[in-house]
Amino acid sequence: MKFSESWLRTLVDTQLSSEELSHLLTMAGLEVEGLEPVAPQFNDVVVAQVLEVVKHPDADRLNVCKVDTGRGEPTTIVCGAPNVAVGLRVPCALPGAKLPGDFVIKIAEVRGIESSGMLCSAKELGIAEEASGLLILPFDAPVGQSIRQYLDLDDNQFELKLTPNRADCLSLTGVAREVAAIAGAQAELIEVPEVAATIADQRAVVLDAPVACPLYFGRVLKRVNAKAPTPEWMRRRLERSGIRSISALVDVTNYVMLELGQPLHAFDNTKLEGAVHARMAKPDEKLLLLNEQTINIDADILVIADDVKPLAMAGIMGGEESGITLETSELFLESAFFAPKAIAGRARRYGFGSDASHRFERGVDFGGAKRAIERATQLIIDICGGAAGPVTEARAEMPARKPVRLRTARACAVIGMTFSPEQIAGLFSGLGLTFVREGEDFLVTPPTWRFDIEIEEDLIEEIARLHGYDNIPAPAPRGNLKMMVQPEAQRPASRVRQLLVDRGYQEVVNFAFVEEAWEADFAAKTDEADLIRLANPIASQMAVMRSTLFGGLISNLVTNLKRKQNRVRLFETGRTFQRSAAAAPVAGFAQAWKLSGLTYGGALPDTWGSGSRKVDFFDVKGDLEALLAPVPLRFEKILHPALHPGRSARIYLGNNEIGCVGELHPEWVQKYDLPNAPVLFEVDFDAVKASGVPVYAEVSKFPAVIRDIAIVVDQNLELQALLDGLKGQLPTLIKDLQLFDIYVGKGIPENKKSLAFRIVMQDTQRTLQDSEVDAAMQQLMACLGQAFGAELRA
Repeated sequence: MKFSESWLRTLVDTQLSSEELSHLLTMAGLEVEGLEPVAPQFNDVVVAQVLEVVKHPDADRLNVCKVDTGRGEPTTIVCGAPNVAVGLRVPCALPGAKLPGDFVIKIAEVRGIESSGMLCSAKELGIAEEASGLLILPFDAPVGQSIRQYLDLDDNQFELKLTPNRADCLSLTGVAREVAAIAGAQAELIEVPEVAATIADQRAVVLDAPVACPLYFGRVLKRVNAKAPTPEWMRRRLERSGIRSISALVDVTNYVMLELGQPLHAFDNTKLEGAVHARMAKPDEKLLLLNEQTINIDADILVIADDVKPLAMAGIMGGEESGITLETSELFLESAFFAPKAIAGRARRYGFGSDASHRFERGVDFGGAKRAIERATQLIIDICGGAAGPVTEARAEMPARKPVRLRTARACAVIGMTFSPEQIAGLFSGLGLTFVREGEDFLVTPPTWRFDIEIEEDLIEEIARLHGYDNIPAPAPRGNLKMMVQPEAQRPASRVRQLLVDRGYQEVVNFAFVEEAWEADFAAKTDEADLIRLANPIASQMAVMRSTLFGGLISNLVTNLKRKQNRVRLFETGRTFQRSAAAAPVAGFAQAWKLSGLTYGGALPDTWGSGSRKVDFFDVKGDLEALLAPVPLRFEKILHPALHPGRSARIYLGNNEIGCVGELHPEWVQKYDLPNAPVLFEVDFDAVKASGVPVYAEVSKFPAVIRDIAIVVDQNLELQALLDGLKGQLPTLIKDLQLFDIYVGKGIPENKKSLAFRIVMQDTQRTLQDSEVDAAMQQLMACLGQAFGAELRA
């Protein structure tokens, strides 16, 4: 909410500086998001009257003006503004004046004529971005007065970032009430006397939806001059509050909304038929709104209507057909209370919002509705003239103001400092809260403008913020601390992260709610029953919960590529979400922790000796093996919707599947406009953190024997199947068996391939003899031949 500081100071008497006031409001929970002067600094600019205008003898576009600056003799000023004319009152910068941009006014000769000053536009004074000529002032502007004083340019514009529960501070009256309470000042709120009816005209009001609209005031005004100009003081206050001046009648309703917090609406009374109804919309009703948008009104929308047609979306926006214009001379003024639940979300459903809906959906002071219509009536009569009829009131059951009990001891315990009952009573009185003392307890009845006081904690919050959050002591915590036990069989998550960072990865954190398309692309979830859809997403493209971390990593990669980062290595740890019949931790959903990573670009950072090899499947496979070392991993071919069908694998830790790894599927490489395919992995985070307790194994002091062997096997035999088949059957002397070559071609039968292994044999008790080594090799070949039909390559 924006407002003028000078306007606020007319309502509350405080000697605080602007900066002190800003700090005090922020510490009381009303965060000041902006504090800016309404005009830049300049001096020696006064109100002047143009007495004479003569064409410059040597310049077609210049005029020689005689100007009264209130300093005695008229001053000669050469001016090029197209709108200069005799009789105008305009700003005049005197010699020696310093304008915005460090522009100093001097006595100068312009085409042979001495000019002693400058007549100014709003742009030259820094109070407007554009100007087509001089700033024309009202004819009653006092000649010689400082323009800063006349236009109140020493004012500041405050902007508050209010939380949704503080709707009472969406008005100058509410802010003034807060300032008075926190600064110990005296609030001088506007006195609003009732306007006596001078005509008998009135229009009946019917509450057809009393729960949604329990209170409605209406009043007929006639013989109103809608073309009357808005007073400069009102226009100025509106503009400094971020509202554009439109016409006198509209400006009055906006002004009262800002002043008292009560949104008003004015209908052209000649366009209404019969009584005014506050009712729910009927089937197939349409309404042309003031924003020129025609809507089909849903059945749960509260409307203001006459006996024939809908007139407005109640509390949101009026209709164009019943709206006031400059030709309006008879109007029906509305001031009502609409229940927040009847307004909340309705405007956003149609893709727009309004100042009225912003206030009504948070809660408006229903005790001030009649005060607001009286205030608006008086302003309209003062500015536009006319005559007012009697106020029509329709009232149903109003929101209950249930008393809330506050225990002094409880408040002190929660806040962490001692308050006496007298201190608390003073704070509550400053806020205008009505209370009854019961010993040291307080029974507080919330006022009509406070919808956020419902429980004891709300009152404790009021005490804390009025006292000042920065005035609450913050002692160091004291307690008996105990080191948490770190199981030896489990690595801490920070260690896992550090291992990945050591291998060149950088951690990212993405939202757990993602685009629906990502779930279809990377998890093949196209059935609505498989998706976990959010009831109220923060954005349309973040509507479902993720079942894989791949989508966020691909999005991170796209962002990095747009910023010319050609080598990207990322990882993320986070929950993924699946539908499940299990009861825990949330019934119907499984929330597994996953570790996912992505690599793209060069296998090594660019250096003079690193070469230009691109990262591939085996690089990432090596990263995973290093991450889980010394526990060996097994990899099996897999078909995964996100991964390349021939360059991806399922990962096994022991007999348990823990994840997958592979290149991104070519279809998604093309869809997401990637120059090359990244390599991704995703594994169960709990499996990665698990580590076996170290077990002692004797290290041999004797030399190892290394033999190479090449065998011929079927083309379709997978290496992992061969290694799995040899488990438990290898001779005890063989400590390691590693593949180092695969060959298909000349000398190898068709549908066969050659696998070359390096075999390491060693004993912890003695040096191996050739006979023992030969026997072990023969036993190995026998196992290979029997299990896989392998033959020794010639």
